[in-house]
Amino acid sequence: MNIKIIAVGKTDNKALETLIQTYQQRLKHYIKFAIELLPDIKNAKNLSEQQQKEKEGVAILKAIAPSSIVVLLDEKGKSYSSVAFSAFLQKKMNSGAKQLVFVIGGPYGFSPAVYQKAQSMLSLSQMTFSHQMVRLFAVEQIYRAFTILKGEPYHHE
Repeated sequence: MNIKIIAVGKTDNKALETLIQTYQQRLKHYIKFAIELLPDIKNAKNLSEQQQKEKEGVAILKAIAPSSIVVLLDEKGKSYSSVAFSAFLQKKMNSGAKQLVFVIGGPYGFSPAVYQKAQSMLSLSQMTFSHQMVRLFAVEQIYRAFTILKGEPYHHE
């Protein structure tokens, strides 16, 4: 299995980008991993929230292979401890799926079509974070999950 994060828009904060790349490099020791950044919607200021979600949704759905397991990072999703999240990942890997895709939407969330495509939703916190920070938190938690599964000393209980 491989894991991919799909996110709308680029990370313009160099410090966050450096940290994201650090964890992305570390993950290569465990699994094939990639981050795919979709371009921001053009003329977004002239579109309603719903129109933005629809346009982003079209781009997101194009980036997802039909056989992928899709997990949306959404405030309404299920919260896990790091250990429980590692068990979630193990279960997905055991399912025989070729690709697990975590999707980080734009500022207004996801279109109904993207919600319909998802098999599950994951909440990183009840707090609201910038979409750029969510990328860092997601990739770090995926890395942490693999260190837990391998019994490595990164995570402390």
